[in-house]
Amino acid sequence: MYESIVLGIVLAILGATLGSFGAATVWRLRARQLVADQKEGEPVDKKELKRLKPLVKGAFGMKDHSRCLHCGYELKWYDLIPIISWVTLRGKCRNCHTKIGWFELLMEVGVALFFVGSYLLWPGGLDSGLAVAHFSLWLAAGFIMAMLFAYDAKWYLLPNVLTLALAVVGLAIVGVATVETQDVGGTLLSALGAVLVLSGLYAVLYVVSKGRWVGFGDVKLGFGLGLILIDWQLALAALFLANFIGCLIVIPLMVTKKLQPTSHIPFGPLLIAGAVLAWFIGWPVIEGYLAIIGI
Repeated sequence: MYESIVLGIVLAILGATLGSFGAATVWRLRARQLVADQKEGEPVDKKELKRLKPLVKGAFGMKDHSRCLHCGYELKWYDLIPIISWVTLRGKCRNCHTKIGWFELLMEVGVALFFVGSYLLWPGGLDSGLAVAHFSLWLAAGFIMAMLFAYDAKWYLLPNVLTLALAVVGLAIVGVATVETQDVGGTLLSALGAVLVLSGLYAVLYVVSKGRWVGFGDVKLGFGLGLILIDWQLALAALFLANFIGCLIVIPLMVTKKLQPTSHIPFGPLLIAGAVLAWFIGWPVIEGYLAIIGI
């Protein structure tokens, strides 16, 4: 019991720290995207570019220090303590006292909760080295998914570098799962089925609609999520849950006319939420559905 509490605290701290880093990374990726778009002659928001351009100085992890997006103040170590710094500063910049918003805090709290929740709900326990490896890769995938969720929710885009990273982690998870089950053929076929469900379906929609219904980023995201879920049935559950969550959000907004039928909805966050839920509650959902239809 004591060990579980300690590990939960460690995971919460690790999750909050990675959430803070992930939030900073999202802003830097956005800044680099704007700079790249400008160089290629693409239309960009000049006000946004001016505000974020200071973030692209130097390379990741070297001179690319975190800064206030309003006054350019270079954040010190005591400004970067996850959750605590935001709370003590009341969500404001130490230098210019401008409100920095809730994004950073939500990322820190969100990833921390994901880490702790995954530990508490992890199916099958963590009583072997392979199980621990699978769990660790799942946490890495969750960190990447948090950044994808945030980026797509804010700018309706899924950066290639993040979808590629998710796919790499997904391949590693499939490798570990193959050793865990000792069924190479069955595990690989199941993972392929999951990819076809989540990525293949969106690929068809992308081609048929010529990119109007879904973006190609959703196709790449589905590839990584399919690998992470491994099982094609869980992939179907993820698809159902993603659309169900979308209905719960979209229908009330359309009824209140806060959302128009032609409005663009980022589906990446919904698909990520559906995949996470499917991993933990997918089988009860599947069993409940089969019971309803009498199978």
